[in-house]
Amino acid sequence: MPQFSYKAGKPSGQVFQGVVEAGSEEDAINLLEDKGYKLIYLEKMESSGNAGAKKSLWPFSKNSVSSKEVVIFARQLSVMISANVSVVQSLRILIEQTEKPGFKQIITDIANSVESGSKLSSALERYNKVFSQFFVSMIKSGETSGKLDEVLEYLADQTEKDYDLVSKIKGAMIYPVFIVGALVVVGIAMLIFVIPQMTSMLTASGTTLPITTRILIGTSNVFRNYWWALLIVAAGLFFGFRYVVKMPAGRKTFDLIKLKVPIFGKLFQMIYLVRFTQSLSTLTKGGVSLTAALKIVSEVVGNYSYRAIIDQTVREVEDGNSIAVVFLQSKIVPKLVSQMLSVGEKTGRLDEVLDKVSGFYSREIENMVANMTHLIEPLIMVIIGVAVGGMVASVILPMYNLASTF
Repeated sequence: MPQFSYKAGKPSGQVFQGVVEAGSEEDAINLLEDKGYKLIYLEKMESSGNAGAKKSLWPFSKNSVSSKEVVIFARQLSVMISANVSVVQSLRILIEQTEKPGFKQIITDIANSVESGSKLSSALERYNKVFSQFFVSMIKSGETSGKLDEVLEYLADQTEKDYDLVSKIKGAMIYPVFIVGALVVVGIAMLIFVIPQMTSMLTASGTTLPITTRILIGTSNVFRNYWWALLIVAAGLFFGFRYVVKMPAGRKTFDLIKLKVPIFGKLFQMIYLVRFTQSLSTLTKGGVSLTAALKIVSEVVGNYSYRAIIDQTVREVEDGNSIAVVFLQSKIVPKLVSQMLSVGEKTGRLDEVLDKVSGFYSREIENMVANMTHLIEPLIMVIIGVAVGGMVASVILPMYNLASTF
């Protein structure tokens, strides 16, 4: 049914915006007037060409509303709906509890839209930069089945699990990234300010210097005299990489490389598998059909290689074949996942099996991240020792040889 964006006023003088679903513009006007609203303007919303997705009305990027805020929103809304508080009233309460102005405005618009007759899923879908297709589809399934409170609670749990997993990985990487960053900064500072002072006497002596010393002096000269060129090259590489990754072919290659990188490739594989199994389990439990759930998971899994597998699986399922056919043939999907999918489909307990697989790989990720953190610390110390030792040797050894000639 078409949707119309409107701006209207209440008898109290309050002016607000919202969305109403109606068969035509005239029906929309009648619906609003029946509610006692004084219409200021009415405009039919445009639809994008992608499966009827609604045009996003919020001008800010996704980063303007953090994942943590969406998790809190889902959890609080779940609690209030479960306590038999109406959707509109729950949203109004959330408006008062939300401190961030941008998100407060989004919830206000969603509340106005629902109050004017729109479905919650339709109101959320308009802000597709904030609420993912997975999130909206789960809400829609809850509205259809009449179990919005249960779906919201389950969705809040799954959203929180996903957020916790990402937070743990980021938290584990903070220390190594900080140490490596500090090492790079100190190294560049030494090359620009310290090394020239220490090697000036060696250069003036005219003696033949070791290759390591000459490399060190040459690197120092490059950083001192051509720092601007290095900045240009670094910026060019950064923006060039971002441009290439945005291209389909570049993204495909980059996603495949991530899965092949030593050590980290295995971690990436498990992250994508958890995202796939967890999302598919949530959707199927919410009453979404298997093919529709697979299409949604294809969009949210976050890796081109796995997306291609899921898209091919959709075609196989639509043709009446097993969900496990493509997974069994793939080299980037562990046999455990493929066989568990087959067992779950045959026993009619696919959602339960997916839950178990998701839980298994979630624990594997936690263990792997913990082990990587413990291994990275001594590895960083070794790298620091080698770098400092090499730099000192490149300076001290030639000085010792020079002094021994006198």
